[in-house]
Amino acid sequence: MSYFLKRVSATLMLTLLAAAAQADTPEQMLAAYSAQAGVPASPQRGQQFFNRNHGQSWQCASCHGVLPTQVGQHAATAKPIQPLAPAFNPARFSDSAKVEKWFGRNCKDVLARACTPGEKADVLSWLLTLKP
Repeated sequence: MSYFLKRVSATLMLTLLAAAAQADTPEQMLAAYSAQAGVPASPQRGQQFFNRNHGQSWQCASCHGVLPTQVGQHAATAKPIQPLAPAFNPARFSDSAKVEKWFGRNCKDVLARACTPGEKADVLSWLLTLKP
């Protein structure tokens, strides 16, 4: 890849990351993650990702529940975890800095790596389909 293309690519990535960092509604975060991924989010993939074992001891559902519309419980500490789906907990996905912090921690526990923007978009798109 040429130097120019690398610079343009890096600039574009920084712009998209800045957009994600400034997004403070679930819908804005979903749009930013989808733009970073370069493909539309899939709620079906998000549900499968959330409930699948990724080769580690835990899956997302281990703490948040198979249907994250109710209070969950941390698998190791038993600490209560408020519902993850925004329709059941409006505080969720309302602060992009917190969302990035928790994606960072939880993806490391579940995947042993950072989640990709596409994985984040898929999970968030599924969570947005969960309604009372």
